[in-house]
Amino acid sequence: MKTGIKQISKITGFSPATISNALNRKKGVSWETSDRIFRVAREIGYLDNNNISKIKLVIYKENGLIIDDTPFFTLLINGIEQECSSSGYEMMISNLDARSPGYLEQAKQMINEPDTAIILLGTELSPEGLKVFKNAKCPFLLLDYWSLDMDFSGVIINNSDSVRMAINYLYGKGHTKIGHLGGKFKILGFRQREMGYYSEMRDIGLEVNPKYTIDLSTTMNGAYADMLDYLKNKPDLPTAFFADNDMIALGAIRALQEMGYRIPEDVSVIGFDDLPFCEISFPRLTSLRVPKQEMGRLAVRRIIDMMESEDMIHTKIQVCTEFIERDSVRDLTAASKK
Repeated sequence: MKTGIKQISKITGFSPATISNALNRKKGVSWETSDRIFRVAREIGYLDNNNISKIKLVIYKENGLIIDDTPFFTLLINGIEQECSSSGYEMMISNLDARSPGYLEQAKQMINEPDTAIILLGTELSPEGLKVFKNAKCPFLLLDYWSLDMDFSGVIINNSDSVRMAINYLYGKGHTKIGHLGGKFKILGFRQREMGYYSEMRDIGLEVNPKYTIDLSTTMNGAYADMLDYLKNKPDLPTAFFADNDMIALGAIRALQEMGYRIPEDVSVIGFDDLPFCEISFPRLTSLRVPKQEMGRLAVRRIIDMMESEDMIHTKIQVCTEFIERDSVRDLTAASKK
């Protein structure tokens, strides 16, 4: 038996087998036990100071309107927490607000912590904001953001192809006048979804009418208010809309219904994310389901792989969505057959 493990056992009272399992991050050792063992191991010099025991989820905010107003991220964080726990790592969560006076100093401190790996939730991240992290000294992974300009690994949603699937579905249901409800705050995910909309409309030979592309606030109440203002002018509407996320879709549906439009008889709507609200809305919202918890788990597995193998290969993992058909899309082909 190694002298170090014997000494740790004497100090902590845990068996050598438990200590070995904890140090090798095997399942079956509680976080409290593992944390105690790692602290003692460092104190006696058994582990060097660069050994990583924590995975920190850094939630980046540029305005907080998207991060703070949807249950999407709660489910994503649950997946990260579950995988950290089962893999023997302590999980920490920090908020990093680009509007805060001490933002730059806080960011620099985070990326230089020797015993911590960082998963950066970059939903609201911009190319300029990403530059702050370019000199990260710790294992670093981007979640829900990607850039070719930075040498980071990332886990992202396959946004563009997912939207193409939704537009193709609407076309298959007989819709040729298809609009887009975009988010005013142009995060990367929304830009990619917009590209998917334009690409698929072009490929299937449908005209994009600028009057049918409407930017709304990204909160449910904000989207409702913006859509209500838009509808007061009694505009010509398409037979269907794709919305950048469920919050926008549900806010827009509420406004449409208040103005006398029937969903889906007059206007069909598809959302993105498949939040729990979709199942209880009226009508139930057709949406693209993102495997939120699995996406979080994937991020943890990837950063652990980076630490354990010490590889320098940067990878981009794209998570596919699942089309969830409910009640918010009208089948125009069925109507034409009558």
